[in-house]
Amino acid sequence: MQAKESVGIGLIIIFALIIGQGGWPSAAQAERVYDYINISDPFLKKIPIAVPVFKTMSGSSEVDAAHKAADILSSGIEFTGYFKLIDRGAFLETPREKGITAVDLNFDNWTDIGAELLITGGLWVTDDTVRLEIRLFDTFKGSLLFGKRYGGDIVDLRQMVHRFCGEMLYRLTGNRGLFNSRIVFINKDNGKNAIYTCDFDGHGPRRVVEGEAITLSPSWSPDGRAIAYTSYAGGEPNISIRGMESGETRRISYEGINITPSWLPGSSKLAATLSVNGDEEIYLLTESGKIDKRLTDSWGIDVSPTFSPDGKKMAFVSKRAGTPQIYIKNLDTGGVRRLTFEGNYNTEPDWSPEGERIVYSGMNGGQADIFVIGTDGRGPTRLTHDAGSNESPAWSPTGTLIVFSSTRSGTAKLYVMTASGTDQRPLLDLAGEQLLPDWSPAIETR
Repeated sequence: MQAKESVGIGLIIIFALIIGQGGWPSAAQAERVYDYINISDPFLKKIPIAVPVFKTMSGSSEVDAAHKAADILSSGIEFTGYFKLIDRGAFLETPREKGITAVDLNFDNWTDIGAELLITGGLWVTDDTVRLEIRLFDTFKGSLLFGKRYGGDIVDLRQMVHRFCGEMLYRLTGNRGLFNSRIVFINKDNGKNAIYTCDFDGHGPRRVVEGEAITLSPSWSPDGRAIAYTSYAGGEPNISIRGMESGETRRISYEGINITPSWLPGSSKLAATLSVNGDEEIYLLTESGKIDKRLTDSWGIDVSPTFSPDGKKMAFVSKRAGTPQIYIKNLDTGGVRRLTFEGNYNTEPDWSPEGERIVYSGMNGGQADIFVIGTDGRGPTRLTHDAGSNESPAWSPTGTLIVFSSTRSGTAKLYVMTASGTDQRPLLDLAGEQLLPDWSPAIETR
């Protein structure tokens, strides 16, 4: 099957307007100035927020779209783990009847129900096109934080709303990228082994590689335009690279083992474990698949490379001390140090986007759990407890969420949690087993 991956969102037009009080912020306010959320606080208090149904601006035929837009927005911001949605049944006023600008709102009605932030929206539908106005307010200050207008095809409503969510997250946290990221994973169903992708929140799962043979370790390229993975098509493990737009696949194959591909940040080069010289060691490959250099050299098996954001260091798994442990290599100096010492089976490392933490899977009492450790060795901190076997963690591009595979429901399914281990919840409902997820970088839309 060849399923073309869409990374654009149609003909969405974004308008940044400058209006007076009750309208839109000035151009000078366009940068992030609101320190509402400290993303490094592990005891972060969720911000109570109200998201009323959008106001229909030109006709009753827009009612369904108005409800849908508000629901998409509510679901999107709740997914981040930063916000607590206030039930609409508690609202004391309805902006869709009164109005959606600051002059139309009684902010006391929102603070009285505990809302610290308020989002209002207006919607116009003409034939197959839609226009949106969305505003974010601080209810205690009674002030507009920012607003946006969007226009495009009605089929792109979800993407337009997520554009606002992404801008809102940046304004409040300084982080971008979550709302235009995707997750790739292995799905095993009815004896078939396929590669799927889905949106950051599990929406729209799509099969992108048909699977008859075993497929493992899908890994996003730094620009989100390709995935590399291990395929046993033909009986031997080889590395395949699939273009997400073109659907074209090319293979990298050396005699022996070819497994655990991982991209070098900001580069088209790929690291992978090969046994071309007998031992299973990690090599750096050029874009064409030629060996650029050997990155590890030990008597123990070395697998699962993951790089620091600047590409200067590499974490990997090695059995050089007798059991699988995580090591860090400085690629400039060649120095290698052991990172994990607790537990006798630590694997599947993934380096955080901010560069200071590594998440991994560690065996604890016969069950695998997810741990996070500082790159300086501080920790580790166990994030999952007494909930099946938890494996294959991967960071979101913001470094605030972690996706992983867990058997807590009986079969392996994908789950998401915050970087501190809170809000653990299923990602999507899909037949079969879901394994080995990897979270894309922010994918540039066109």
